[in-house]
Amino acid sequence: MSLKGRPRRVAELVREEIARLILKGLKDPRIGFVSVMSVRMSPDLKYANVYVSLYGSENEKKSSLIGLRNSAGWLRGVVARNLKLRFAPEIRFFPDETLDRVFHLEEVFKELHETEGGEEAEGGGDAEATEEKKDVGTEEE
Repeated sequence: MSLKGRPRRVAELVREEIARLILKGLKDPRIGFVSVMSVRMSPDLKYANVYVSLYGSENEKKSSLIGLRNSAGWLRGVVARNLKLRFAPEIRFFPDETLDRVFHLEEVFKELHETEGGEEAEGGGDAEATEEKKDVGTEEE
């Protein structure tokens, strides 16, 4: 059994279990809309870094992260029991800002596309003139 494969498989099980527990088991009012994006296990399976996507205002995001970190002890015990792990991994929550970066990049690309569209409309005649010069040059040869 590959050491690299086992942490990856356990991480996926831990991710599914934590997502289920957040959805159904946590009663902390501070925790808003949260998605468990990924879990990375240490090679010895003693640490689980949980990356979550948080939604809402900045205050709501901070409050949700604090609530998750405060419930990590309870989650640790339940995850170890439900998955029948020999050692309960220490669960650490981190914000995953991948979606924020994706939305930002989409906005940048949209702006670039709009500015390029405007430039092409203005410079369209020049491109046609260049094409005509190429055609004339080939006829002479």
